[in-house]
Amino acid sequence: MIINRRHFLGALAGTAASLALPREGSQAQEAELPGGTFWGTLPVPDEIAPVVQGEPVTIARSGILPLIPRALAALDQHGAAISVRDRIGIVDFSQPSRQARFHIVDLVGGTVSTPLLVAHGRGSDPANRGIAEHFSNLMDSEASSRGSYVTGELYYGKHGRSRRLVGLDPDNDRALQRGIVIHAASYVSPAVVAAQGRVGRSQGCFAVNPREINQVLESLGAGRLLFAAT
Repeated sequence: MIINRRHFLGALAGTAASLALPREGSQAQEAELPGGTFWGTLPVPDEIAPVVQGEPVTIARSGILPLIPRALAALDQHGAAISVRDRIGIVDFSQPSRQARFHIVDLVGGTVSTPLLVAHGRGSDPANRGIAEHFSNLMDSEASSRGSYVTGELYYGKHGRSRRLVGLDPDNDRALQRGIVIHAASYVSPAVVAAQGRVGRSQGCFAVNPREINQVLESLGAGRLLFAAT
């Protein structure tokens, strides 16, 4: 599927001024679609009227508008490697780990799923402050890597059902060798955030809540872009 990037960005620009919102200070509102689809819980920013139940959040209202042009540029740059372009994942490592900072963007519908908690690597946060301060592509660094990934095959490992990632940039092109994947981890949950003010740290993988892993793995099936940035 081909995304008209110029038209897409133009539509965003026309709504950004009135709809762009701060990244923090939002609440959550339950809104499950028929069939229990991934657009189940919608963030409801304090500064605007509540989102209508049953509708996904528009990109302009999601809080990740500044990262969208960079993600689309990455999609263009790595077009030969990314075969499926209906959805992309964006992880905003500029946010602390207590914030839901993993977004799945529907490029066709122009909407974003509820943001998810996601861990960063130990090597990125050696003081365990909940903030990713360092990034590395080195073996055994246990750090997160920024850049563009293409989602690979599903497999079952020590963390259960997981998905491999292939790094496409010089900053993350050792991802496959390092075993950087999407997997579930019990140390990523709202309860952990409530107890210690941050989620736990991975060894560089994109670890998510076990209750959300199946949704993430299916929404970001093989051949899609995962873009991690600060």
